[in-house]
Amino acid sequence: MNIENCDICPRNCQINRLTSDKGYCRSDAGYYISSIFAHKGEEPIISGKNGICNVFFAHCNLQCVYCQNYQISRNKTDLRNFKMSKNEVVSRITECLNKNKTNIVGFVSPSHFVTQMIEIIEELHNKGFFPTIVYNTNAYDSIETLQEIEKYVDVYLPDLKYAFADLGRKYSKAVDYPEIAFAAIKEMFRQKSDFVSVDKNGYIETGLIIRHLILPNNVENSLEVLRFIAEELSSDVYISLMSQYYPTADAFKYPELSRPITKKEYIEVVEFARKLNLTNGWIQDLSSNEYYLPDFDDSVPFKE
Repeated sequence: MNIENCDICPRNCQINRLTSDKGYCRSDAGYYISSIFAHKGEEPIISGKNGICNVFFAHCNLQCVYCQNYQISRNKTDLRNFKMSKNEVVSRITECLNKNKTNIVGFVSPSHFVTQMIEIIEELHNKGFFPTIVYNTNAYDSIETLQEIEKYVDVYLPDLKYAFADLGRKYSKAVDYPEIAFAAIKEMFRQKSDFVSVDKNGYIETGLIIRHLILPNNVENSLEVLRFIAEELSSDVYISLMSQYYPTADAFKYPELSRPITKKEYIEVVEFARKLNLTNGWIQDLSSNEYYLPDFDDSVPFKE
């Protein structure tokens, strides 16, 4: 993992981020973070009643046309609006932990900022803070990088998007997404297995939870994702099946993505998960698309 010849994520741009060179994510070696706040909308064993201290990185190594975080994830946004010093980041995290009485920190979209994430974690440790670390990722991660962060990450929270290469190309500008993501999640599974540990208060301590967002007119994709989890990993893996899709950003350019999922689509995917005995985890209500729309112009993007 080398930021001077960047190979941190599967884009493998090979540029020197200590200079003015810019690769796919258009990011250098700085700390570019849009929001740090206690988020109460994650899975119950992650958020609990106090919330997880989520750190939202700007830009992304994918450019999904329907991204709900498009205000901060688009690589054309001006990074100067998000720049912080490492001390400022660590100070805001510790303040969030103390204020909200939580001991879980989530790094959201960290795949292109892994070096900075490690530096933040190490500085937290230097200050006597040892929170549970959640790696909240789009699963477009390199195996080598995941192996290097194994000692830092307690919980992997990948969003497994596609089982078909044409969808990765069309919607996220990554034709190799299934190949990369399947391999990455197998590595996460190697590290954490299908066992999820929680503390006496019901908060997660270690484990793997695989998210999947059901897309409209793409039920077969969801079925293949679930089949991969059950057959290539384990039917005991914890999953978080999400129905919250709502068309945003450039999604309206794709007619098949220009609506929420239907009840029929939802039922078909949920029933298939049950058929595969994928019963550990959570399934969002069909109406969830009405509740999870963030506004990153607000200091607290997600409303309770």
